[in-house]
Amino acid sequence: MARSPGPSVRLKLTLSYAAFLMVAGALLLAVVWVFLLRYVPESVVVDVAPSRPGPGQFVPNRSDLERAFAPRVAWALAFLLVFGLVGGWFLAGRMLAPLDRITAATRRAAAGSLSHRVRMPGRQDEFRELADAFDTMLARLEAQVAEQQRFAANASHELRTPLAITQAMLEVARQDPDRDTAEVLDRLHAVNARAIDLTEALLLLSRADRGAFTLERVDLSLLAEEAAETLLPLADARAVDVRVGGSAAPALGSHALLLQLATNLVHNAIVHNLPAGGTVRVDTGVRGDDVVLTVENTGEPLDPRVVPTLVEPFQRGGGRTRGEHAGVGLGLAIVRSIAEAHHGTVALAALGDGGLRVTVRLPAAAG
Repeated sequence: MARSPGPSVRLKLTLSYAAFLMVAGALLLAVVWVFLLRYVPESVVVDVAPSRPGPGQFVPNRSDLERAFAPRVAWALAFLLVFGLVGGWFLAGRMLAPLDRITAATRRAAAGSLSHRVRMPGRQDEFRELADAFDTMLARLEAQVAEQQRFAANASHELRTPLAITQAMLEVARQDPDRDTAEVLDRLHAVNARAIDLTEALLLLSRADRGAFTLERVDLSLLAEEAAETLLPLADARAVDVRVGGSAAPALGSHALLLQLATNLVHNAIVHNLPAGGTVRVDTGVRGDDVVLTVENTGEPLDPRVVPTLVEPFQRGGGRTRGEHAGVGLGLAIVRSIAEAHHGTVALAALGDGGLRVTVRLPAAAG
């Protein structure tokens, strides 16, 4: 936004200091003028009866004192003006030095240097609070930009893979006209379905991050039961026992997104389980001011250092190997985005005997 140049804040503060000092000095001199000179008589007074022998003595009247007082008042006001300007310029510079430092950091950030920090020294005051808030904002912005860059790179890689497979299969089919067309179509259908799933997951993740949804009262216990019922065929096919329990857990949010959250958690718990004989336990309830959805599953032991990274996009606990229902690596990332869009949290914990516990906490609906 183009603005016409104006006086600096330092100049404005300097003029304010000088003006205040001038007004204070003028008021002080006015007090002297009013409350002292008013008792001096206007007429000339000659002391004809001095206390000691000698001729009569002259006593100055009000006019004499005014003529003597006025030039000194002018000199005093001139000194106060110069002193106020010089002192005000120095004090304003000292006061605004932290602001200059913050401005320089802001310009560096605007130029793309998000790693720079103000790191204002000294005790806590308004400028230090502003600098600390600015440093916190820069740290969060830098982390978000880095996360978006990683996400864009991973998404590009994930989307490029099915396209490259499709192109390779089409090239092979074109060079080998006698190849089984049905087999090629089946493989193309599977690759295309995976690309569609990935695209839909990216769109859902973007929608959750934007928070573009209508709030309504939903019960997490009912959503958990619906998700478990929907995924029951998958659980039966993998010989996984899904158990849903707990009490009502009313929250305020999007029914579709929270159902997706519960579905992703149950699907993730079924897929990343024991080859056979595994279990999934889903529990809901109210704890304080929050509603809690907990999903536990059996499975292989997990490295506690890896567990926090599972909510990052395109991270898979079992490496990057893919099975029939391995997903696109966005399941828990979508869960975290949906929870954060509802002002909630997601906590992951590796179980001692193997498996994972995921706990989602959301603000409980009032009433």
